[in-house]
Amino acid sequence: MSDRDGIFAGGDPFEIARRWLAEAEATEPNDPNAIALSTVDSSGLPNARMVLLKEIEADAFVFYTNYESVKAQEIEGAGKAAFVMHWKSLRRQIRVRGTVSREEGPQADAYYASRSLKSRLGAWASAQSRPLSSRTALMAEVAKLTSKLGTNPPRPPFWGGYRINPSEIEFWADGAFRLHDRFRWTRAEGGDGWQISRLNP
Repeated sequence: MSDRDGIFAGGDPFEIARRWLAEAEATEPNDPNAIALSTVDSSGLPNARMVLLKEIEADAFVFYTNYESVKAQEIEGAGKAAFVMHWKSLRRQIRVRGTVSREEGPQADAYYASRSLKSRLGAWASAQSRPLSSRTALMAEVAKLTSKLGTNPPRPPFWGGYRINPSEIEFWADGAFRLHDRFRWTRAEGGDGWQISRLNP
């Protein structure tokens, strides 16, 4: 292994991902935890959007959203999703594919409670992905719910987390003359052991 390969060191891809994210937090100007989340609809047509990754667990990646949104409906329909996390400042990226399950217990409650009050009320007010007549209408809904729910609103039943359990994780680092470094971790669905392959750029 070369000195350059040291950035991929370790047999645990989640630890590498946490280390890369920590390094990005020091260099990336905005939202180092942003991921481009990809799903497919019932016809197989792909969809993508940016969301914020909130936790890298021992064996999964977690983000939060409205369960009635388009992304959530597509996740529920397929049971699978993918994302890419790219850091321009570090010239690195991570690609992940896997199965998805809900996180709607105490962990979701705790994350919701950690958000600002305006964000918590916004989660209640937004019928995410559905048509909106005007911003004025949205702000009126926020005002109505602020009066109704007060300063400690509970987590909405239609809002919570998703946990991506990967079967594939690929790490990419930019190289001179487009001779990039790529390592892919793969495992069978529900399996524990990873196979690691170095890929051509």
